[in-house]
Amino acid sequence: MKKVLLFLAFLVGCASPDLDVIIENGSVVDGSGKDRFAADVGIRDGRIDQVGDLSEIAAGTRVDATGMIVAPGFIDIHSHATGSSIEGSSVVRNPNAENYVRQGVTTAMGGQDGSSMLDIDGFLHHLDANPPAINIGVFVGHGSVRGAVVGQDDRVAESDEMEEMTSIVRRAMESGAFGLSSGLEYTPGAFADVGELIELSKPVAEYGGMYISHIRDEGGHLLESVTEVLDVGRGSGVRVQVTHHKLIGKSRWGAVSASLALLDEAIAEGVDASSDQYPYTASSTSIRIVVPNWAKDGGFDALKERLADPETYSQIRKEVIHHINIERGADPATIVAARCAFDESFNGKSLADILSDRNLPVDVPGAADVALELIEAGDCSGVFHSMSPDDVITVMQHPMTSISSDGGIPTPGDGVPHPRNYGAFARVLGHYVRQENVLTLEQAIYKMTSLPASRLNLNDRGKVAEGYVADIAIFDPNSIIDTAKFGDPHHYATGVKHVLVSGTFVLMDSQQTKNKPGVALRHVK
Repeated sequence: MKKVLLFLAFLVGCASPDLDVIIENGSVVDGSGKDRFAADVGIRDGRIDQVGDLSEIAAGTRVDATGMIVAPGFIDIHSHATGSSIEGSSVVRNPNAENYVRQGVTTAMGGQDGSSMLDIDGFLHHLDANPPAINIGVFVGHGSVRGAVVGQDDRVAESDEMEEMTSIVRRAMESGAFGLSSGLEYTPGAFADVGELIELSKPVAEYGGMYISHIRDEGGHLLESVTEVLDVGRGSGVRVQVTHHKLIGKSRWGAVSASLALLDEAIAEGVDASSDQYPYTASSTSIRIVVPNWAKDGGFDALKERLADPETYSQIRKEVIHHINIERGADPATIVAARCAFDESFNGKSLADILSDRNLPVDVPGAADVALELIEAGDCSGVFHSMSPDDVITVMQHPMTSISSDGGIPTPGDGVPHPRNYGAFARVLGHYVRQENVLTLEQAIYKMTSLPASRLNLNDRGKVAEGYVADIAIFDPNSIIDTAKFGDPHHYATGVKHVLVSGTFVLMDSQQTKNKPGVALRHVK
């Protein structure tokens, strides 16, 4: 017997169904953190209308969720589904967002790590006219704002430049941005001081938004960098979030508990603070991350000019060697090229692999030379293996940690990206909940739904409750798992049976429907 039964609402002599959809016989994990319970869920006009025994109520569609968990659709609070332009946004290129849908994700928040488009209003209106399968919200990026006004130079912003940057941030908030993101490990964001960040966060605070930060240093200066985020909250009154909270560098493993303690102390003091995390021991960013920021002063062209000068190249090389030794455990195999647009033959190869292919010694100086070669040729995105499994668990279990992906919407087969693009949420539910018992299912779903919703002021999403938008994920708790692996990432998660966005199926019986009911979310104060 089919699990999804369609009833025609126009039978002769019959009234229209009381509800559009009823999900019956499932176990509801409502997103609040409380224990699961047996109940049916009824949907009308895109919202959850009733939760309870609906066996006597008619519906246009009935879904048999026997053995399944009925949960709120997951909210990715740190996503790269949007880019620095409309055409450059992965959600525009891949509006079906299948990698997200097959994990149960129904909402993704873009504009992260300080990088976004500045015309937030234009982007959101584009999504209004061309909706994707999932809901999309966006932050305005501090690095993009600074780059547009101050440029790529390492200098203090002038007073008139501060006024212009503040005006851009204010316009973004008026347009519906959820806040200001920063990427302080990247240029030009790295050239800003905490005073600039506080001033630019003040209009965000006025609108009730969030300052979400890729902190200045996720290694040896982790504590100072977390303190800086908290100081932005103290100085501006904005709610703050340490995004993809982690600690890199094997010699430092275990110290992440100290950064969480700073968070707890600030919360006790009255700072509105939180974190998010992706559930992996490797990060992903441009290979340029190995180059010191002083060498990037003036932008990419200035960096290439410095690399062309033998004396400056030698100094940069020394610092890259130091970076690989300290941050990457002196192991060239920990840095892997994910996507090199100028030469796809490098995709998926570590610096150690490239040295071996060339019959060169696999050592740190050689790895530094290869990294600089790749950067000069046009740069590559990379995957960096440098985090502790125990630290991942420590951050995950903190009560103010939401789950995120830090991924986008990849085109299947394009490069060898981080598997977090395909598996972050399913990995938590399959590996960390079912296999490792790190969290209960209820705790995990809370961290994916109502916790991020509350941080974002999404007051009608993130719970299975009457009146809430019917963004719903229905999955088998005994089989949900990520299948994307490092080196072989282009595989969708399994175990999610149905997904609804605003009451419309985007996944039904494990098949994507190609419906696009997603909305452009606008922050409401």
